[in-house]
Amino acid sequence: MGKIIAVTNQKGGVGKTTTSVNLSACLAYKGKKTLLIDADPQGNSTSGLGIEKSGSLSTYDILVNPDKTAEAVMKTKYSDLYIIPSDSNLSGAEIELALEDNRESFLKNAVSRIRGDFDFIIIDSPPALGMLTLNILTACDSVLIPIQCEYYALEGLSQLTATLRAVKKKLNPAIEIEGIVGTMFDGRTNLSIRVLDEIKKFFPDKVYGSIIPRNVRLSEAPSFGEPIIKYDISSKGAESYFSLAKEVMAANE
Repeated sequence: MGKIIAVTNQKGGVGKTTTSVNLSACLAYKGKKTLLIDADPQGNSTSGLGIEKSGSLSTYDILVNPDKTAEAVMKTKYSDLYIIPSDSNLSGAEIELALEDNRESFLKNAVSRIRGDFDFIIIDSPPALGMLTLNILTACDSVLIPIQCEYYALEGLSQLTATLRAVKKKLNPAIEIEGIVGTMFDGRTNLSIRVLDEIKKFFPDKVYGSIIPRNVRLSEAPSFGEPIIKYDISSKGAESYFSLAKEVMAANE
C-alpha cells in the first residue's frame, strides 16, 4: 500500500513544488515506484518534469470522475517516476467541489483506486487553504512541510498546524506530520540558523537533518523541465534532495 505524502504549506514561495518534484525524482532514482500528483492549478510540477499541461487527463479529471484515475497516470521519461499532471481546468475545481456533497473526499476517493500500485504518492499542493487543499489533506497519510528559513516562517507554520488539527478532528483522523524540511537555507546568515533552531524547539522529532540550500542549479532546473538529479546530479541541490529522500525512505521502512 503506497504512502501518500502531501507537500504543503499555506505560505507561498517556500519550495513546495521544488520539493515535490525533486523528492519524487530521488525516490524513483532509489528504486521506489513513485507517483507525483500535481494538485496545484499553476501546474509547475507538471512543467518541472517537462510535461505538457494539456492533451492528457489531469488531476481535474480524476476529481470529476475518479474512475479515470488509473488512466490519468502518465509515465515520465525517468524510471519508476509517474505523474498525474495539472492543467488550467483545475482552477475551476474549487467552485465545482464547493457545491457537492462530501466535497472534501473526492481526491481521496480517486487516489484510493491506485495507491496499491506505488510505493510513494507525493502530492504538490496549492499555496492556499481552499477546497483543493482540504481534499489533499483528507486524502493523504501525512504532510511534509517545506519551511523557508526566514523570519515569517514560524508564523506560517503555526497557521498550518492549526489547520492540521482541524482536519485531524473532522476529516482525516490518521493525518500526521511526516516531517519539516528547511529550504532556501543560507548558512552564512544567523537568521537561517536561528529559524531552524526555533522550529526544532517546537517540533523536536519532526525536523529533517537534510537542509535544502539556496542553489543556482536548483533554481535553473525547472526552466529545462528537469529534476535536479537529471539537470546536475553533482550539485548541492541534488545532494540535499538525495539526503531527504533517504530520510523519508528510512522513516517508512
